[in-house]
Amino acid sequence: MSVKSFISYISLEKKYSENTRIAYQGNLDEFHKFCIEKFNIQSIEKIEYTIIRSWIVFLIESGNTNRTVNRKISVLRSYYKFLLKTGIIKISPLKKHKPLKESKKINVPFTVKEVSDVLDGNYFGADYNGHLERSIITLLYYTGIRRMELITLKLTNLDLNTHKIKVLGKRNKERLIPLLPEAINCMKTYLEYRKGLNKIIDDKFLFLSEIGRKLKDTFVYKTVNNYFSKVSTKVKRSPHMLRHSFATHLLDNGADLNAVKELLGHESIAATQVYTHTSMEQIKKIYSNSHPRGRKK
Repeated sequence: MSVKSFISYISLEKKYSENTRIAYQGNLDEFHKFCIEKFNIQSIEKIEYTIIRSWIVFLIESGNTNRTVNRKISVLRSYYKFLLKTGIIKISPLKKHKPLKESKKINVPFTVKEVSDVLDGNYFGADYNGHLERSIITLLYYTGIRRMELITLKLTNLDLNTHKIKVLGKRNKERLIPLLPEAINCMKTYLEYRKGLNKIIDDKFLFLSEIGRKLKDTFVYKTVNNYFSKVSTKVKRSPHMLRHSFATHLLDNGADLNAVKELLGHESIAATQVYTHTSMEQIKKIYSNSHPRGRKK
């Protein structure tokens, strides 16, 4: 029962997304199954750390990376914090747990040329799907929004008069993002083709499939992966890499870190700083050209 209460708590009070809720539920179910099969423990409410440590060993031996293990334990930590808050337990079994060391994972963003090759190339069809796919890639790169944020954009979220879109981010936090002229023109063209759909079922959503339905996340992923496979040899070609590229290219051109943070919808500056590593060379140039001793010959 406490797990159900916890899931309700993160959904209704913490405003976590549906995908996060499903992931949390899955991790807790996975741990519960382990406790039943290995130790015949039916409830995970009041558990000893030795049981969790056994699960960590099991996960590692099953081929999970330290990063994955840490993510799963983070879910457990949130669950036991909830039990503490509600008075079900007095001490968290993870009170003294230290996360496993992780190797730094550096994702390489698309270059400006790669993005330009896609948007300026002759890859998109002249039919509805062609304009839909161009609009998806354009909006992802011009705004840095997340894949789920794009999928859930409502028709009313786009304001062509003020050149802005209103995005509903994580925990239902809204933010306004300005649109550049090219993005506006792309959206205008897409909307004209959208009017020509034979049937519109999910009419409140901005982006629709050719049968008038709300887009699936797999469609957005496949769209980005397909077009960027034509111009890039990078292993990771996902919508998130367009978000990564958006942030990196802004920082490379001297954008303020706090401004990029607001555009991305991050709650803390630390979340935005992960994009600064690829901009270090640009930072060095700005630093060298700006510092009074750096300009000395």
